[in-house]
Amino acid sequence: MQRASRPDLTAAAWRSSSYSNEEGGNCVQVADGFPGVVPVRDSKNPDGPALVLPATAWTAFISGIVTR
Repeated sequence: MQRASRPDLTAAAWRSSSYSNEEGGNCVQVADGFPGVVPVRDSKNPDGPALVLPATAWTAFISGIVTR
């Protein structure tokens, strides 16, 4: 299986869930605009590593959360 190249995230526009508050809680952020993948990072460590998930995996993850 061949790995896709990692997208350049330096200019990514990160967003938090609308359910997040501004008190610096435990949040994840995602970046839009990367076809086929969803970059995800920890809001408390914006300069740290980001996971780059296949869009299908992210959709399945969110669907699993919403149905609970």
